[in-house]
Amino acid sequence: MQVQDPAELNKRLSELKVEHRDLDAAIDHLAASIGRDELQLTRLKKRKLLLKDTISRIESRLIPDLDA
Repeated sequence: MQVQDPAELNKRLSELKVEHRDLDAAIDHLAASIGRDELQLTRLKKRKLLLKDTISRIESRLIPDLDA
């Protein structure tokens, strides 16, 4: 299901950005801990990269097409 409405895209974009910031904080906290779980840290980093890619795709969809 693709969301086409710019308002819905903006809402989804803001949700993803919040999740991305939260993951960044969790990664920093986990990386600083003494008995850190490297597997969990790797999973969080991969999730953060996926979010970044999704954010980039949504942002590009929100840019108006200049050829139109």
